[in-house]
Amino acid sequence: MSRTGRLFQLMDALRGNRRPVTAAVLAGQLGVSERTIYRDIQTLAELGAPVEGSAGVGYLLRTGFFLPPLMFDADELESLVLGARWVSHQGDAALSRAANSALAKIATATPKDLRDHMAETSLYVAPPANNFSQEAFLQPAREAIRRHCKLRLGYSDEHGAASERTVWPFALAFFEGKRVLAAWCELRDATRHFRIDRIQAAEQLADRYPTPRAVLIRQWREEYRIDEHY
Repeated sequence: MSRTGRLFQLMDALRGNRRPVTAAVLAGQLGVSERTIYRDIQTLAELGAPVEGSAGVGYLLRTGFFLPPLMFDADELESLVLGARWVSHQGDAALSRAANSALAKIATATPKDLRDHMAETSLYVAPPANNFSQEAFLQPAREAIRRHCKLRLGYSDEHGAASERTVWPFALAFFEGKRVLAAWCELRDATRHFRIDRIQAAEQLADRYPTPRAVLIRQWREEYRIDEHY
């Protein structure tokens, strides 16, 4: 691999980490020595890349830095297409449109127009057995999570018993056959899970919930022993 190619790979590795990553980890990812990583980090800094950190601590690429045109290998491209096709079947209408729009932007942001290549990718996702397009409350749940807003739900449990809940939504899981909203329930004073298809009404409230979403997610993962890579 040329040095230029390796520098691009190093930039991608730095961009893929939100926290400082050590030279040892970067060396393992790129298949080079730590000394090579130190030299390449210095080269990137001299070229104007906003790389922060130091040896022994780790390195981080500051946000807001414009990278050169994106390049994708065959596996990366197929994973993008497959993921977008899954979302187009499994998400709500807005997510489906967004997935197709994102693919179009990616295809035209590369040095070579990849639209024809993407269209010919032979990886397909079977339509779900359930008609998820009828789940009218999927998009409101996503928006409430994004805005850290409380939701007032009209909900029916598995036995058909109706209740009204005010919840703090913080996660949405997409399973085969169902979508589940994870939220802190004010009525139960605990984390609860709500099937999207059992929601009868949803009203996004103006109030933002007081606990940071990251804290709610961490507590949820610990309580239910959910792996970080889930």
